[in-house]
Amino acid sequence: MRIAGTSFTDSMVSQLNLLSTRQYQLQNQASTGQTISAPSDDPAGMALALNLQADNSAVTQYSQNISTLQNRATIAGNALTSLQTIEERASEIATSADGTATPAQLQANASEVTQLIQQAAQLMNTQDGSQSVFGGTASGSAPFTVSTDASGNVTAVTYSGNTDVAPAAVSQIATINVDAPGENNSGTGARGIVSDSRYGADLFNHLISLQNNLLSGNTSAITSTDVQNLSKDSDNIIYQIASNGAAQTRLTAAASFASSQQSGLQQSLSSVAGVDLTQTLTHLTQANNAYQVALQTSSQIMQLQQYVLSTLP
Repeated sequence: MRIAGTSFTDSMVSQLNLLSTRQYQLQNQASTGQTISAPSDDPAGMALALNLQADNSAVTQYSQNISTLQNRATIAGNALTSLQTIEERASEIATSADGTATPAQLQANASEVTQLIQQAAQLMNTQDGSQSVFGGTASGSAPFTVSTDASGNVTAVTYSGNTDVAPAAVSQIATINVDAPGENNSGTGARGIVSDSRYGADLFNHLISLQNNLLSGNTSAITSTDVQNLSKDSDNIIYQIASNGAAQTRLTAAASFASSQQSGLQQSLSSVAGVDLTQTLTHLTQANNAYQVALQTSSQIMQLQQYVLSTLP
């Protein structure tokens, strides 16, 4: 029985296409490091790989959140430490304003307290990029405004922020908040930094009172009232610094956990869809050799077929 020439040609082309497809698959695996490039390669493996990639993307976002929070917490912590230094200096001035201080010393101390108030307001207007750190969620503008009289003495420090704070997710089950509002006299919610009626904290008004009592020479008021009030402010600032430190510790732990998660997910993804590069390159070499042999063989057979056909009567 004679086999039609087209049957051989079709078979040859089919075999070459299979070998070419195998070459392409191996080349793609070697270049991408992945064994799965389409659902048809391994439907179950593709589904698992997509789930792992989604989990990895989520952890990557958590890591970015943590990094942002760590930067913000560091900025806030530095400002709080400086604010503590200002309060401590004001307390020293208040304690030294006893009956032995001269009017000139009291006036000089009053001028220093005025400067301390201005410095404290600048700290409480600290920004993280374009956002105010201590304005609550109303972070688009400076939350504290200082008013002075004609002599440059501070008459008021007003707060234009709010009492809201927004926690951020650092894992699937945990959120962390590093913010605290500059003021909170609502009686509920996050503790205010410079003013909170629940704890007797009212730093700016207490500093203004100290400034005014120094200016008027009212040392008895300083001793009986200002010293005690500044002690409450000190306690409140210490709490805020401790709270900030605790948040930074949690963020460090969260960053370590996220990094561990990412490593685990990458390993899982590699085991599901990753390639053994050495083995893949070996298979690719074998596929290339097989393709070249098939081409040569097909060419020889085609030439023989043409010769046979040419000799037929």
